[in-house]
Amino acid sequence: MFSIHKHIKNLFCLAAVILCLSCVSNDPNELTNTADRSGNASAPMVNSEPHALGNIEYHTALLAQELFSQVRTDREYRYAVINFVPVTSLKFDPSQQGPLMLLGHQLSEGMVTEASRIGLITQDYKTTNDIVISKDADYVFSRDVSRLNAMQDIDFYIAGTITEQQQGAIVNARIIHVDSKDVVASATKFFPANIFWEREKVSTRNGLIYRTDS
Repeated sequence: MFSIHKHIKNLFCLAAVILCLSCVSNDPNELTNTADRSGNASAPMVNSEPHALGNIEYHTALLAQELFSQVRTDREYRYAVINFVPVTSLKFDPSQQGPLMLLGHQLSEGMVTEASRIGLITQDYKTTNDIVISKDADYVFSRDVSRLNAMQDIDFYIAGTITEQQQGAIVNARIIHVDSKDVVASATKFFPANIFWEREKVSTRNGLIYRTDS
């Protein structure tokens, strides 16, 4: 009799364990989007950094998050985003050929997007006075100064420098007050070399040819 009761008790314990295991979710997304103990929905957690190829917007967003966390979202101020340039020459070098040759241009475009997302007002000073209609396309952007208005009511510049490394580049971004030239915010982020495409076996640097073994 005692053994039968013991056997029934063990069966109940086993059933309870199976029931508890069935309540546990196997969906990792469900674990990262649940509400916290205070009742507020928690933000999804980033489990790991995605592959660098094709994810320049991911790295730009991280850089912008660090940079803009140091300023208030005030729509009374106007920002102008300037091209990020190599730290050695402080200007774009069209003769430079490499995976990161367009990084400075893409950073300035991405910073406009990130600034708008948090409510900052940026002035696109490369917008023409009228729509320009050509044989092949219509456009409103130009680098022809005669087609552009002078920048007005700009309070801050968003700019930065690029320092190339063997496996990528260190980007230093800053927000500069136009009149005083004071740096009111700054941020640093490493951008991997394969951010636009896979690393090439043959590349050039400072006019010299380099070969990378696979």
